[in-house]
Amino acid sequence: MSFVETIKEAGIVGAGGAGFPTYVKLNAKAEYFIINAAECEPLIETDKYLCRTFPERIIRTAVLVAEHLEAAHCVIATKAKYKREIAALQQEIDRQNAKVEIFGMRTFYPAGDEQVIVQEVTGRSVPERGLPLDVGCVVDNVGTVLSIADALEGKPVSEKYLSVTGAVSHTGMYHVPLGTPITQILESAKLTEREYAVILGGPMMGKMLKTEEEIKKACVTKTTGNLLVLPKDHYLVKRSELPRERMIRQAAAACIQCRMCTDMCPRFMLGHEIRPNVVMRNLWRESMLTDATEFEAAFGSAVNCCSCGVCEMFACPMGLSPRKMNEYAKGLLREKGINPERNMRPQAREGIENRKIPTERLIARLDLTPYVTHELPEERKLSVKECRIPLSQHIGKPALAAVHVGERVEKNALVAQAAEGLSVNIHTGMAGIVKEVTDTYIRICGEEV
Repeated sequence: MSFVETIKEAGIVGAGGAGFPTYVKLNAKAEYFIINAAECEPLIETDKYLCRTFPERIIRTAVLVAEHLEAAHCVIATKAKYKREIAALQQEIDRQNAKVEIFGMRTFYPAGDEQVIVQEVTGRSVPERGLPLDVGCVVDNVGTVLSIADALEGKPVSEKYLSVTGAVSHTGMYHVPLGTPITQILESAKLTEREYAVILGGPMMGKMLKTEEEIKKACVTKTTGNLLVLPKDHYLVKRSELPRERMIRQAAAACIQCRMCTDMCPRFMLGHEIRPNVVMRNLWRESMLTDATEFEAAFGSAVNCCSCGVCEMFACPMGLSPRKMNEYAKGLLREKGINPERNMRPQAREGIENRKIPTERLIARLDLTPYVTHELPEERKLSVKECRIPLSQHIGKPALAAVHVGERVEKNALVAQAAEGLSVNIHTGMAGIVKEVTDTYIRICGEEV
C-alpha cells in the first residue's frame, strides 16, 4: 500500500481545521512542508500538549512526509514563547539528526491560520481563495502528523485529543473515542456554573452551543480540539444571540467608517482585496443596487473573508459585526451568481508586522482572563460508555455506514466507508454493540449498556 493510500485508509483529515481529507492534500509535491503547532485560538492547549508529549513521533513522521512531498524545507511553526515544547522538539531533531527547522512566531492572533503561517515562514502570500500549495507549501496540523504516525503503524483515526478549558474545576487534556458525547467530558471536568454555554473550538471561530438540546447532541469529531465552557451570561454568549437583522440595522446606523476593521484584517494585510468597511458602508442601500457591477463593487470583497473575527471582536470601536455582515454579503453574492476575480499574486502590505493582535490583549478584550491557565494538567482518563459517531466529520461527502444494528465491533474497526468522490473512512474508538444506524450517525454502546 502506498503512502497516500495508507493515509486514505486510516481516515485522516486536518485535525486543526475544517477537516479536509489529508490524502488529497498530500497527493502533491511541494517546496515547503510546514507543521502547524502554533495554537491559533486563545485558551486552546492541544498542540502544546502533543509537542511536549510526542516529540519523537512528530519529528520522525515530519521527515517521512517531507520526503514524500520532496520538500526542500521541513518546518515546525510554533510560538517562540512555548519554550518547553520547543526544547522537546529540538532535542529530538538533534537526536534523530533530522532535517527539520523550528520557526518561532510572535504571540498574536491568528498565528495558527495556515495562510498567515505561510507568510511568516516563507514571506509568500497565498492567492485569494487559494491554497498554500499555490505558493509551493503544504501545511498540516501537528495532530494530523501524529495521525499519520498512527496510520503508518496500522492504527486509524478513532480517537481524539482535546483540551477542556473555561468554567470547569478540572481543566485538562482528554483522549477520547470519536463520537464521545461532550456531556460525558463536561461531567468529568466538573462544571462550575449551573447555567452555561459551550464553544466547540476556540472563542473566536468556534461553534457556540447555548441550549441544553444542542449540548446534549454534540459529540467529539475528528476536528474537535477544545471545549470552552462559559457562563450563560458571558459577553461572548450574549453577543452570539444578536439577530442578523439587528446587526444590519446597527451597521447602517452606527458604523463610523474608521476603517479599523479593514486595516487590522489579517487577510487584508496579506495583500488580499477585502474591505469590511466598504461592506458596512453599503448595507443601507443593498436593495437599491440592481446593477451587478455596482453590487460587486460594494460587496464583492466579502468573498475573501476567512471569518477570523478580528474585525468584530477586536478592531471595531462601536461593537459592530463586520464578520457577520461579510458572511451575509457572501450569501447575497452567491444568490446573484457574482464571483469576483481572484488576485493570484498578492503581496503583503507595508506595516504587517505592526498590526498583529497580541493574544493577551485579545483574551482581555474577550473577558477570558479568569480562564487563563499557564500549564494544564496532563491527560485525564475518561471511561466512555457510549459513542454517537457522525458520518460527516470532514469536507466532502458523508461516509456510508458499513455496520448494522446488533453487530459487535472491536476498537479501531471500520464502521463507515468513504463515499465515491471526496470522502473519508470512519472508525470506532471503542469496542461495543451497534445500537443505532442512521443516515447521519452510528451509535455504539459498551456491551454492558
